[in-house]
Amino acid sequence: MTILRRWFSAILLSLFACTAATAAQKEEKVVYHVNDASNATAALKNIRNHLDASPQATIVLVAHGPGIDFLLDGAVDKNGTPYDAVVRELTRRGVSFRVCNNTLQGRNIDRQRVLPDAVIVPSGVAELSRLQWQEGYAYIKP
Repeated sequence: MTILRRWFSAILLSLFACTAATAAQKEEKVVYHVNDASNATAALKNIRNHLDASPQATIVLVAHGPGIDFLLDGAVDKNGTPYDAVVRELTRRGVSFRVCNNTLQGRNIDRQRVLPDAVIVPSGVAELSRLQWQEGYAYIKP
């Protein structure tokens, strides 16, 4: 009976060690969803704070509908501060910005107006779904 208990304990410890190692290796991946540019300042601040607390996190911001407006050339916040400098800074920190092409087409916005640090994707909603379901990203809506 004692040998059986030791064997069982050894198996449990091995399983626990494997589970702990897998959890420790799991990469933190987060997608921020912006569909209203009035939330852009809060989203950018959240991302900055997120990276300060977790510098290795992989962060993607997906914008569609009116949410793309802050990623257009010349966009400024309510205080007149341009967004492009913050977007550039966060891009240097590894954040990826994605803009919905369906929104650009639907609103007749020239692709050249999108900030160079942003990537145009076919559909913002499809990109959100893909990142969550296929790539395991956590979802945050500021």
